[in-house]
Amino acid sequence: MIETRPLKPRLETPSPKIETLLRVTDLSVRIDTRKGLVRPVDHVSFSLASGRTLGIVGESGCGKTMLCRALIRLLPPGGRVRGAEMRFNGVDMGALSEKALSRIRGRDMAMVFQNPMTALNPVMRVGKQIDENLRLHTATARKDVRDAAVNCLRQVGMPHPDRYVDCYPHQLSGGMRQRVVIAVALCCRPKLLIADEPTTALDVTVQAEILRRFDRLQDKYGMAIILVTHNLAIAANHTDEVAVMYGGRIVEHAPTGVLFSRMRHPYTQTLMAAVPRLDAPAGEPFRTIEGQPPDLSNPSMGCGFADRCPYVRPVCRRAAPPLTGFNNDHRFACFFPLGDGQG
Repeated sequence: MIETRPLKPRLETPSPKIETLLRVTDLSVRIDTRKGLVRPVDHVSFSLASGRTLGIVGESGCGKTMLCRALIRLLPPGGRVRGAEMRFNGVDMGALSEKALSRIRGRDMAMVFQNPMTALNPVMRVGKQIDENLRLHTATARKDVRDAAVNCLRQVGMPHPDRYVDCYPHQLSGGMRQRVVIAVALCCRPKLLIADEPTTALDVTVQAEILRRFDRLQDKYGMAIILVTHNLAIAANHTDEVAVMYGGRIVEHAPTGVLFSRMRHPYTQTLMAAVPRLDAPAGEPFRTIEGQPPDLSNPSMGCGFADRCPYVRPVCRRAAPPLTGFNNDHRFACFFPLGDGQG
């Protein structure tokens, strides 16, 4: 089992004054492709309060990135949101025009994209890319934008920011490019930061530094964070609550400590069991999840995890279990959850 460290003890007992910043109800995404209709996100609901971090975990292809892109309305060609109500900071996002959405994106809601090299314009100096966001969304004077960009790079831990602000992306290391992407996202001090695998392909020291920066900036500005990651240790130590996605749906959602100590969904159990352990006996093979994730262009009528579940029963193939639980703090989508005579 992955142990959690109390990195943010102030959030162990949330204050009743914390207000919901983002509320998503019944969000689905449909994408028209040459091979047919794909359902990467299917009936997802959750809420997030200011100053808190929601981790989203799951295998590749489970819908994590598409969910994030749906939140800021940056879907691929052929993609569309269906049947959702999304309220951000009290505003109905579905009722906004594209022009109104563009004023919110980058200012109140920002995203750190997965690949820093493709997220940055290769023919524009990094300082100019920060300047562009500042000038679009703030009242920063033209003569002050360079100093503001340098300060943004300094806040995310860029060494010698006054020197690197004039560099092109290809002149920077992977860790530096990732800092630039984060600086672009944070320069307007957004209320919500969506970080999609923000430490992918970075060495562990740079990874730890960036995650610590996130925690400090969140404490400083009180922003909410959605942190998408494959690394369960990162989710355990840098989030307040975790949503486990599988087949485009949330199959379990709970406070971080509760999820890692009392998991209820079989998929969460197998996902945890597949994490390599340093204390495992020498020569012991890595545990894997048998089978393949479901085909999102041809979803089954029953539980999406039925073909891979060690506890499957006939009813699991006939109907999809709803996301329910004993209370609003711990929800799971399983007819026969762990702890009820199994697992």
